[in-house]
Formats: sequence, C-alpha cells, structure tokens
Amino acid sequence: MAYILNIETSTTNCSVSLAKDGKNVLILEDNSENYSHAERLHVFIQELFEKTGVSKSELAAVAVSKGPGSYTGLRIGVSTAKGICYALNIPLIAVSTLKVLAVQVENSEGLIIPMLDARRMEVYSTVFDSDLNEVREIQAEVLDENSFSNYLTQGPVYFIGNGVQKTKTVIKHSNAHFIEGKMPSAREMAALSFKEYKIGNTEDVAYFEPYYLKDFIALKPKS
Repeated sequence: MAYILNIETSTTNCSVSLAKDGKNVLILEDNSENYSHAERLHVFIQELFEKTGVSKSELAAVAVSKGPGSYTGLRIGVSTAKGICYALNIPLIAVSTLKVLAVQVENSEGLIIPMLDARRMEVYSTVFDSDLNEVREIQAEVLDENSFSNYLTQGPVYFIGNGVQKTKTVIKHSNAHFIEGKMPSAREMAALSFKEYKIGNTEDVAYFEPYYLKDFIALKPKS
C-alpha cells in the first residue's frame, strides 16, 4: 500500500490530493481563483492529513506537476514538494503537466493536444496518441489558422486546456474538437504518479528543477 501526495500548481488551479495505490483518491483540495498558491497550498496539505487521518510518516512519495506552466506557480509547488521529501526522506516524483491534462480526454481514437495558455496567441502544447504515447515533444508556438494542420488532416484531434479558448478562434477544421473548462488537477495526477512510483522513476530532490520551457523574464513594474 502506497500513499502519495500529489501537488499541482502549474496554472491558476492550486490543487492537491492524497491517493492510495494510484486508484483511490482519498481527498482532493483545489481552488482556481487567481494565483492563491502561496496562501493556500500548505493549508490544503495540512487539511488532507487532518481529514483523512493519514499521517505524514505514512507517505511513500510526493508527486509534483513539473510543467510547463506558470513560473511562480511551479516554483511554489516544487519547493513545497522538495521540502516534504527532504524532511521525510521519501522519493520525489515529477509528472508532466500536459499529460495530466491529456488523461482527462475520453476518446477511443484520434490525437490529443493538451495546451496551456501563454502570452498573446502563444500556447505550450504537445501531442499524444489515444494511448498517451507522445507523438510530438512539448513546444511553445504562436497559433494561426495553419497550426496543427498536419495532425488535423489525419483524423480527429482533441484540444484540451486553458489554451483552447483562443485556439478555437483561429482553427476551424472539421476534425478539431475543443474540450473547454478543464485544468490540470491533482486528481488526475494520482494514477500517473503511482505508475512512476512503481517503476522507480524518481527525481533528485536536491537538483530537480521545474520544466519552464522558456526562461523567466522579469518585467519592470508600471509606473
């Protein structure tokens, strides 16, 4: 029996779950109102243990969504996960944020393109087949009417994530299916993190860094 704490903070959704053996999500706490990670994350984690009666010493590992996504959100989530792992001397597991989105698509055929909103008309995306095998690596790209055309001509393509709203304004192909209102969540992380735990795919707690995809650029505050 393995209890894994899952932490997802790559978007506005601050989400944590406690799962047993990857199948049984005992409890989920999340809030998608703005970026409240710094205020809510540690409170949510404490509430998980209080409400379930599971103690921190029973944790087998901590899993964190590794990105891409919000620079600040990822830093908060990863720092928290690493601190817990270090204190309890347990493994750290990293899960692709885009795969956490992709598993929310229920389809038997076609491709899945999870995407996260970036600046202006840009998105961070990757491409999976229906078995969640990666067809194309993660990229940052500016959307236009020809985006993903090579995949759309092959058959159904399911777009999911907070980048969908602006994607549907430029892509009008009949094979494009848009799934709105979905965010990366610690609920969907449970099965993915347990799979990594079983095969021993863990990270170095001291040196692991989130996958930002792009370097962080600090902007001067407006006067």
